[in-house]
Amino acid sequence: MAIPLQQVIRVGAYVMGRHLKRVKRYPLVLMLEPLFRCNLACAGCGKIDYPDAILNQRLSVAECLESVDECGAPIVVVAGGEPLLHREIEEIVQGIIARKKFVYLCTNALLLEKKIDQFKPNPFFAWTVHLDGDREDHDRSVCQTGVYERAIEAIKLAKSRGFRVNINSTLFDNTDPERMARFFDEVSDLGIDGITVSPGYAYERAPDQEHFLNRRRTKELFREIFKRDTKRRWAFNQSSLFLDFLAGNQSYHCTPWGNPCRNYFGWQRPCYLLGEGYAKSFKELMEETDWDSYGTGNYEKCADCMVHSGYEATAVVDSVHHPLKAARVALRGVRTQGEMAPEISLERQRPAKYVFSRHVEDAMARLGGGSQRRAERARRAG
Repeated sequence: MAIPLQQVIRVGAYVMGRHLKRVKRYPLVLMLEPLFRCNLACAGCGKIDYPDAILNQRLSVAECLESVDECGAPIVVVAGGEPLLHREIEEIVQGIIARKKFVYLCTNALLLEKKIDQFKPNPFFAWTVHLDGDREDHDRSVCQTGVYERAIEAIKLAKSRGFRVNINSTLFDNTDPERMARFFDEVSDLGIDGITVSPGYAYERAPDQEHFLNRRRTKELFREIFKRDTKRRWAFNQSSLFLDFLAGNQSYHCTPWGNPCRNYFGWQRPCYLLGEGYAKSFKELMEETDWDSYGTGNYEKCADCMVHSGYEATAVVDSVHHPLKAARVALRGVRTQGEMAPEISLERQRPAKYVFSRHVEDAMARLGGGSQRRAERARRAG
């Protein structure tokens, strides 16, 4: 595994502390989105389809750090949008590191060379570069040619400067297991510190709705990929039990409160992937969200989800409570053959509700952008 030992110890102690205090729900990773604006327009992204008035908004340094303090999670993933477009991103990162939180700054790497001098290597900091496969696959995913090569050069630069660098790969139903395995080999040769991998979530606002995976296809795809790591070269920045879950060997329920999301609208309900309302505070999010209404088996929009932002926290807690089980998977590798674990029944899930436009229209009204044209654009986004 590519997770630093210091992080394993701190997160393990944090989880055990909550367990001993009998805390039922607590966060592990804060998903902090200082802005939605991005310099790419990926076909599978559901984070950037907002009116310009909203895309132009930013969380301030103070708002970001207040959110970190309010949440208290030991890990902060700074996402977006493209975080490097935020003019004060280095102050945000420095403030989080000063709080002894582990920071993963997600980026498409197009601005990394320009911004890298604003950052310094630190045990609490890592770049996470978004790469969805080899040159052809990634450039198709981000809908722009040449992005893969620029990202690879940025990774080499960051490594030469002494930074920890991970990659984050999102897989869709057109992913070829053999090509993805070769890609993991190639990036491993670059000396990256870890790989984060996840099936794509079917964002209701994503332009491309044809290539999201269902749960069965997700499990089959990851088994085909993992079985090709015959030399155990790939270092995943994820728990062994989450990878085992992706391969269909664990029956997990989602832990949506494990990765709470804070962005311009507030604290997103119920998770990083679904925006069905916003709380004004983290306390309100945790105490007033109807958590039992969400998750696979409970809600139609969650039916096919196996994304790390929902299930990694479940796997981490399971790893802390059952370390021998996690160690066995880590030592022997993920099982890629045989019967899969039982699937969650969808018989009692409630139907999807489409409420995205409501908070967009409210925000536009607050920003003074409530013209008929903009309101119509917000409604279409929903």
